[in-house]
Amino acid sequence: MDGTILVADDDRTIRTVLTQALTRAGCKVHATSSLVTLMRWVEEGKGDLVISDVVMPDGNGIEQLPKISEARPGLPVIVISAQNTIMTAIQAAEAEAYDYLPKPFDLPDLMKRASRALEAKRRAPAPRETPTETAAGGDLPLVGRTQAMQALYRLVARVMNTALPVLITGESGTGKSLIARAIHDFSDRRSLPFVTVSASDLSGMDGPGAVLSRARGGSILFDEVGDLDGDAQARIVRMLDAMGDSAPRIMASSQGDLARRIEAGDFREDLYYRLAGVTIAVPSLRERVDDIPLLAEHFLLRAERDGLGPRRLSPQATEMIRAYSWPGNVRQLENAVRRLVVTSTEEEITRADVETVLGGQPAAEPLRGGGEGEKLSASVERHLRRYFDLHGGQLPPVGLYQRILKEIETPLIEIALDATGGNQAKCADLLGINRNTLRKKITDLDIRVTRRRKLM
Repeated sequence: MDGTILVADDDRTIRTVLTQALTRAGCKVHATSSLVTLMRWVEEGKGDLVISDVVMPDGNGIEQLPKISEARPGLPVIVISAQNTIMTAIQAAEAEAYDYLPKPFDLPDLMKRASRALEAKRRAPAPRETPTETAAGGDLPLVGRTQAMQALYRLVARVMNTALPVLITGESGTGKSLIARAIHDFSDRRSLPFVTVSASDLSGMDGPGAVLSRARGGSILFDEVGDLDGDAQARIVRMLDAMGDSAPRIMASSQGDLARRIEAGDFREDLYYRLAGVTIAVPSLRERVDDIPLLAEHFLLRAERDGLGPRRLSPQATEMIRAYSWPGNVRQLENAVRRLVVTSTEEEITRADVETVLGGQPAAEPLRGGGEGEKLSASVERHLRRYFDLHGGQLPPVGLYQRILKEIETPLIEIALDATGGNQAKCADLLGINRNTLRKKITDLDIRVTRRRKLM
């Protein structure tokens, strides 16, 4: 092990132990009890690896991670801490620490992690633009601060350099192919080809062989694998079984629920288990509403770089965009923001501008998993969670119980009346309630009743 390691810890004993162990391993060590000194060394270009405590006399080690990353992109940081809580580990991961170890740590374990960090830094390419803008030609951005996206980032980081196949699931427009591309571009296969495979690529006697030849040990993505017919699925199974030691990394994406398709006999179970070594579920935009303003700002900046002029969203416009259901997910949001940039006449985009653009777009939320079999309770739960999310961490106005019941009761009674031709006696029997109760609800809910309704 060789390299220069910067150690920051206010415990003299730990500084001494680490300095002695790392020096014996062949490293140069600079040790300090001050984060100010550590940052000066970093900014001067010293060090190939940082090992830092969290709680220091002059600050918090985790809070320094963004500054270290800004000053020295690619410089790995191992965080050590006596605060043995799950939150400390999560904060370290979210701040993009290379690794995290609780105190008291096992010295041989720390030495192994330090060696891996130095080796990873040596293998890393020179700093460049991230796949957010380059890998997929300016495709959907991997932007998000919500817990759902941070969990996704951590999972991607864990599977990046493994040989396990990866199945990426999610609705259309969430960025599944971009996740696959990011896994490839940040892995040790980054210099090898990334090949996206469709049904036509697998046709013919030489189809699978040609795919493997193009990949040359890189990565293969079977895009929307659930849409492939039985013949194409069988070809993939045979191809995977025939791969040798220099096999490419296998990934697949699916918009639909493959488990449900297996039950229906539309997807091969043996292929599913060959592809689902690790499953990465990409959240819909409805599941991370707090990321919507961040994404909108990203798309506004992208449009400005494309020469469409500077634009900003008014607070009212931002709130309306945040409250929209976005059935087309990030892709639909990108297209909507671009239309707003083109059609708005002022630098500030108003709520009226947003209403004009979103008025012509579908607002209905699709059922998850493409399933007509989704239970009503699951659908209601999704809508309620989104309703709470839209209040930005604040509680909704009081009286929520009655408001929600009214939202459910009104369509239930209207549809039941429609099914019974407006006959209130039949409708009450159908619903299992007293006829007088039904009459009162019709009045309270202001439901119009007509006997001209058609029987189902």
